[in-house]
Amino acid sequence: MRAVLRVLAPLLGIVLATVGVLVVIEVVAEWVLPEHEGGLLVPWPDWGAVLAGLSWSENLVRAIAIGVGVVGLLMVLVALTARRADLRLVAPSDDMTVTTSPRVLARLIGTRVRASDDVLSASVTASARRVAVTARAWNDAPEELRATLRDRVQELLAELPLRRTRRVAVSVQEREGVR
Repeated sequence: MRAVLRVLAPLLGIVLATVGVLVVIEVVAEWVLPEHEGGLLVPWPDWGAVLAGLSWSENLVRAIAIGVGVVGLLMVLVALTARRADLRLVAPSDDMTVTTSPRVLARLIGTRVRASDDVLSASVTASARRVAVTARAWNDAPEELRATLRDRVQELLAELPLRRTRRVAVSVQEREGVR
């Protein structure tokens, strides 16, 4: 949902800025050219005449009001669900809240995995429920490297004061070539 907000916020900003620029242009044009009939860029008088002929009891007005309300509720829903995915840690006291980000956890695990001599490189992703490790090993790496890496990651997770245990998935890819 955060991606939706990252797209939606600039779009709404551009729309509001455009409306503001149009209003400024129209006001300046009215001051400079008072004899000019109607709007310079936007036909305000025509729109005003159409809107003056509408009443609140018409179906078009009700449909637009419902549509604006639904869009507003959807925007509120998107904003409420777009929260950071912080990982909660066990706090030293009850009146403290300790959190970390999944990125920090992934970096910590990646450092531990890359410390192994048999690992050439590693990619780690962490979430609230899962830790996924993809390690690239040399072609002469031992067969039990996958299990060893899983044990290392699980030991590290056990050392950390995490409130929930995460599932660990480790995959090892072999790299061909000379070490």
